[in-house]
Amino acid sequence: MRCHCPTHAEATAAPGGADFPVGVVIPLQGPAGIFGPSCEAVTEVAVASINAEGGILGRRVRPVVIDGGDRPQRVAGEVGDLVRSGRIHAVTGWHISRVRQALVPVTAEHVPYVYTSLYEGGEQGSGVFCSGETPPDQVAPAMRWMRDERGMRRCYLVGDDYVWPRGTARAVRSYARELGLSVVGREFVPLGTSNFDTTMGRIAASGADTVLMLLVGQDAVHFNRAFAAWGLHEHTRRLTPLMEENMLLGSGPEATEELYVAAAYFRSLATESALDLTGAYTRMHGPHAPALNNMAESCFEGMMALAALSRRARSVQPSGLMAVSDEVGYDGPRGPMQISRGHVRQHVYLARADGVGFDILARL
Repeated sequence: MRCHCPTHAEATAAPGGADFPVGVVIPLQGPAGIFGPSCEAVTEVAVASINAEGGILGRRVRPVVIDGGDRPQRVAGEVGDLVRSGRIHAVTGWHISRVRQALVPVTAEHVPYVYTSLYEGGEQGSGVFCSGETPPDQVAPAMRWMRDERGMRRCYLVGDDYVWPRGTARAVRSYARELGLSVVGREFVPLGTSNFDTTMGRIAASGADTVLMLLVGQDAVHFNRAFAAWGLHEHTRRLTPLMEENMLLGSGPEATEELYVAAAYFRSLATESALDLTGAYTRMHGPHAPALNNMAESCFEGMMALAALSRRARSVQPSGLMAVSDEVGYDGPRGPMQISRGHVRQHVYLARADGVGFDILARL
């Protein structure tokens, strides 16, 4: 499914039938709150595109924004109330794995849930579809590329202390053994960490040639600034699966030298559908809109996946969507997207930070 690129007139035109309210769980506070405005803005583009093509089963999609940056159990309580009262009929959005784990029990078998964030993998909840990147398709080939193209041999891992970084770190140890790499240090910091001086001292003493960053949002911004202040960028590279244009802007170009990112979408990606999305986003929100980025674009993909699944199943019942999911694919800004066993397979790219944007170097 390509982006329809709706005009403002199409965005306000409603197909027949009742609304189809979708809970959009995105962070509006905390370390990941930096993504919130762009996630909300691109969701409006996705909704307009779907509604211009008839909505979901003839019903106009209406987003219901929920703050996914709050405490996981509080988010789950709000979503559960909305599901039970029939005020939302599906859930999607970018949020951290702690929140996903809290949401699965309140959505399972009641409403479909398209989780759009990159994550550690392994989710198999009933009616849950994961459209984000996972370590085997993202981190493993990126480490191989860094070894072959940039001489990575000794890696120091720094992550926030929660499910995604710890799960990914376990995978990294296995990938490192397979690739003949050494993990010379590993540490996890609380979400919301802003002072990384102790960490920088350990990295400097470790002899690492590459730091693998598993930090979210503002935490990564603080890390990048400290990394440059310590002068580590002069001889140590950084590799991360989570970095986007807002984070580059917050870090500053002087703090992102030799920073490499593996992701399925960058604003500089030049697929036909990616260019369509960029144009639609700018037309709807203007040139000063929040920077379009991977986390925001994942919310677009979540809506597109939900629409494609419901179109194939002719239903929005979780069991019906699960029954047809392996037959569903569509063309999105990331390129060809194919659902298999509740996960979306997709291309992943390796890019290097270049000012406040990314120079895509390879498809992994």
